[in-house]
Amino acid sequence: MKRAATHRGEFGRIARYFAPLAQSHPGAFGLRDDAAVIAPQEGHEFVVTTDTIVAGVHFIGDETPALIASKLLRVNLSDLAAMGATPRAYTLNIALPAETDDQWVEAFASGLAEDQAQFGIVLIGGDSVGTPGPSVFTLTALGEVPVAGAIRRGGARAGDKVFVSGTIGDGALGLRALRDQLAGVSTEEREWLAGRYRQPEPRLALGRRLFGVAHAAADISDGLVADLAHIADASGVAATLDASAVPLSPAACSAIGEDNMLVQTVLTGGDDYELVICAPPQNEAALQSLAEEIELPLTVVGSLYEGDGVRVVNADGAEIQLDRTGFSHG
Repeated sequence: MKRAATHRGEFGRIARYFAPLAQSHPGAFGLRDDAAVIAPQEGHEFVVTTDTIVAGVHFIGDETPALIASKLLRVNLSDLAAMGATPRAYTLNIALPAETDDQWVEAFASGLAEDQAQFGIVLIGGDSVGTPGPSVFTLTALGEVPVAGAIRRGGARAGDKVFVSGTIGDGALGLRALRDQLAGVSTEEREWLAGRYRQPEPRLALGRRLFGVAHAAADISDGLVADLAHIADASGVAATLDASAVPLSPAACSAIGEDNMLVQTVLTGGDDYELVICAPPQNEAALQSLAEEIELPLTVVGSLYEGDGVRVVNADGAEIQLDRTGFSHG
């Protein structure tokens, strides 16, 4: 029998569903105070990142509450991974329409609880409000790095090789699959791609091992071309990206085999949450050894040189013209 919808109100929901997520951090005070207290470990400093997701913009809207919560947390964890940080804590702001019942909130909190246990992070505060518009969720994550140990976008140098983790394009293709805009893939491949879009895997184990090996890194959220351009711009260098070297999943290969125009989607679509890394050639062996150790492939896809901008080429070295470089937040 279906449970009747219940609405505990803001403080009732916080006490019932979110306070248990904070119980392992004493400085959260059971979410009963106006703010939390947190300090980094000796010799460390905080890395702080914030992301907001909006129903109908950053997620389809038909996902389970647990999947929405998981993606919200994981996209922030991906930012921490790119800077080499170890997750510590997060705050959460939620704006929910009046018709959102307690069963929805309970399922949302369960998704957070599962990922907290997996990634070693804890809720320490936030806010909960109502809204007449779509659901809006903002999460701020704190991670730790040794003092001066953060991997930044601006450290890349001419002569560096460009690496990417995992496979590229799965998130963007997954969104197309969910919108029924993807032909030539099996049901299993379609579901796998959709899963990559809905529940990305933050590359924390890789990110926190990059200090002293990589010059720069970024997570691939806006699209490989755009996020490599962010590094190039911040570092004052230019980049060449070999589209033929970009690693693809079997499902992405199936989709591109049906429609070669999807190559641009792969390069610019975003939502991969893999890492793009710039490191000197002499450190390639160390990076590949690390990749084997954590069982996450790293692939060389380009190089950096003096100049500015990102040039995308095919296997013959001819430049590929793109209609866009990545997702725009405007």
